[in-house]
Amino acid sequence: MSERAEIAFEGLLEELLQDPDDDVAATEGALYVHGRLFARLDGDALVVDLPAERTADLIERGVAEPGSAGVVEARGAWARVGDTEDWPELASEAHQFVGEPAVGKDS
Repeated sequence: MSERAEIAFEGLLEELLQDPDDDVAATEGALYVHGRLFARLDGDALVVDLPAERTADLIERGVAEPGSAGVVEARGAWARVGDTEDWPELASEAHQFVGEPAVGKDS
């Protein structure tokens, strides 16, 4: 991992951990909400779990490429994002997507 990616991830982690109501937990290079993985480092890229349509759009526009989180199944689809400038926005989207219950599934 490059120094730039490491610094970007540390900044992202610091931002996400500021609000205890966000229920974010971290392990070495991975971020969880309510115990579910929503983002992780993959070399110099951040892999995030986003709705499948959003991931497809990011890939089509060249912002991301298909990603994987190993054995962890995505709630939507994994997107691998290399540009650290995009990490805060997409990690926030992933946090919200993975952390919120699916509409109509809990009633």
